[in-house]
Amino acid sequence: MTAAATTTAPAKPRRPLTQRLGFDRFSALYLWAAFMIFFGITQDNFLTHTSINLVLTGKVVVAVLGLAFLIPLAGATFDLSIGALMGFSVAVTMALANKTSIPQGLCALIAIALCALVGFISGFIVVKLNVNSFIATLGMSQVLGALCILVSGNRTLNNNEATGKPILSASYRDFGRRQLLFDLPAYFYFMILLAIVVWFVLEHTPFGRYMFATGGNREAARLSGVKTNRLTWSSLVISATIAGFAGTIHTWKVGVYNSSTGPGYLFPAIAAVFFGASQLKGRPNVWGTLIAVFALAFGVKGLQLTFTSGTEWIEPLFEGASLLIAVAFASRQGIVKIPKRKPKTDATPPPATGAGG
Repeated sequence: MTAAATTTAPAKPRRPLTQRLGFDRFSALYLWAAFMIFFGITQDNFLTHTSINLVLTGKVVVAVLGLAFLIPLAGATFDLSIGALMGFSVAVTMALANKTSIPQGLCALIAIALCALVGFISGFIVVKLNVNSFIATLGMSQVLGALCILVSGNRTLNNNEATGKPILSASYRDFGRRQLLFDLPAYFYFMILLAIVVWFVLEHTPFGRYMFATGGNREAARLSGVKTNRLTWSSLVISATIAGFAGTIHTWKVGVYNSSTGPGYLFPAIAAVFFGASQLKGRPNVWGTLIAVFALAFGVKGLQLTFTSGTEWIEPLFEGASLLIAVAFASRQGIVKIPKRKPKTDATPPPATGAGG
């Protein structure tokens, strides 16, 4: 009599608690919730309507620049000129409004068109001249800085010298800053609308699928028929156009240009995109970027309320540390491909060994 052998399937290994709670995909949401709870308890002014509105509206330009950086990043292309493009857009808009009789809305459209042209030139340098996108867009940001000095006369653009009145009219600025739902300005909802459009394009159109395929393996995508060079070129044009629109938002919101306008927004936007890339989908995505922008913004606000005086150091320290951590994590997890230093190898080939006769 033989007994039937019974086998039991090995038990599946129990996932760590951090994975079961989704810390790998929802860490920014947990961090955001922690900020809201901790600073909401410790700081009386943190959860007020005024404070929340200030945080949400204060980071709209950073969020729009994050969306601009996100699009070429999906195809493993880096646009480091977005901050300079935003400043260039503001400088051109205000210079045209100051020195010409062109309607101010048209001045803003001209500035955005010029930014798109700059993106086209960057695409040419990257695709046709085969220059690394890091170098090409970093160099372009310096060129744009020079153009901003030329356009603005190296001075602050605020009031018209002849009349002493603000350069930008109240009707122009009210178009973007008029209060809508929840007392938030129109430009906040323009940012949300732009995010929805970018999300749809990247997640639900062939363009988005081809961009992510190019970012995952450029050569494989090219061999499968994807026009990778055209995608890279067009992504830089789109990125520059969105950065130009960020400049338009700045003119509605602030209405002033100076030499610091633009470049200071670059690193917060990049930090948000890399932090957001680890959220939700495990790759660069729109909603992860926005979550990261506002999670970090509320953290900065809480710290500023905690340290009531001399708080100028908090925001750059917080954003710089966030950028370092986010880029390191994204690179380590393979979420975003970051060029790494390769170890040196001996270029001298080993001596050939001939067959004995």
